[in-house]
Amino acid sequence: MSLGLLQNTLLPRFSATPLSISQSHNLLLFTFPHNKNTTFTGRGSLILRAQIPCNKSELIPVITESMDLKKEVQELNKNLYEHIEPYATGFLKVSDLHTIYWEQSGNPSGHPVVFLHGGPGGGTAPSNRRFFDPEFYRIILFDQRGAGKSTPHACLEENTTWDLIKDIEKLREHLEIPEWQVFGGSWGSTLALAYSQSHPDKVTGIVLRGIFLLRKKEIDWFYEGGAAAIYPDAWEPFRDLIPEKERDCFVNAYHKRLNSPDINTQYAAARAWTKWEMMTAHLLPNEETIKRGDNDAFSLAFARIENHYFVNKGFFSTDSYLLDNVDKIKHINAVIVQGRYDCCCPMMSAWDLHKVWPEAEFKVVADAGHSANEPGIAAELVAANEKLKNIIKTR
Repeated sequence: MSLGLLQNTLLPRFSATPLSISQSHNLLLFTFPHNKNTTFTGRGSLILRAQIPCNKSELIPVITESMDLKKEVQELNKNLYEHIEPYATGFLKVSDLHTIYWEQSGNPSGHPVVFLHGGPGGGTAPSNRRFFDPEFYRIILFDQRGAGKSTPHACLEENTTWDLIKDIEKLREHLEIPEWQVFGGSWGSTLALAYSQSHPDKVTGIVLRGIFLLRKKEIDWFYEGGAAAIYPDAWEPFRDLIPEKERDCFVNAYHKRLNSPDINTQYAAARAWTKWEMMTAHLLPNEETIKRGDNDAFSLAFARIENHYFVNKGFFSTDSYLLDNVDKIKHINAVIVQGRYDCCCPMMSAWDLHKVWPEAEFKVVADAGHSANEPGIAAELVAANEKLKNIIKTR
């Protein structure tokens, strides 16, 4: 079949002339310019693929992009929103021992979204608000038990995954929110999955980043020498704090020191633990992130709580708990964002989640590591929230 005949058969459906038509094996590729006369919107150009049957006796057009040709394809914003301040803050007593800090920003009448921070023990930051459209979203941030402004600081007692899930529900009820969108990265993705699987009826959408399923092979990769193959210079200070006779399990060796009766021993272990993670969190080293390891208050909560959860295997009953319970949330609109070169939470976990949850959109950022603040990851996180926003608007 000639290209001219194919063009006359297929292309009248578009109000644009292709920039080029090329053939690759049994595929014809039409590249359309982006201009005011086209029936679609977006950056750059649109590539339309049409498959040629093996016998070439007839034309069967195949559109690989999911789009209605009679509707415009809306371009999603990928730019972080401007810095905003909370319109409400408070503390919620969630047990006889623990009180958690919470805040709200954005639109008080908007669609609620709860941000679940990483670590565990990392706490929230003002920049976390920037992933969400403040005119559409009612943005809720809170510091998990022992982290950030929550008290008591760095406390491990009554601090489990299931305690945090109860806290999320208490906060939702306290703020009189019937249901909300859930957003979490790294450990926040772990908690987001666990919460959503426990309360799927309260979740309108899910955005996950840097997938961490808290399986043994993930802990071993990062804390028992796997990632050291990529970051030997960052690994050695983490390794050298532990005597050789205790290096059969670094997580246990650090657990001993992070729970030492000597506070200086705790601080030394916390700094080494935290710096190891901060030095590997970005594809390209980020000095501002690395310096967080010098902050004793931050490092103590970050290292103690992380280590506490890892020693206890996330308080999950099985190693594959989160994968085994995906069926409970398959009906929820979701986006998974993963940095290709994430050394903290390597892509194997995101891939495993994708395989059991193909209904969720899966975005791999080719030039990124772990941090949500890397440009490519931040752009996809904003776009994911925009996508869910548009779904909510069309209900």
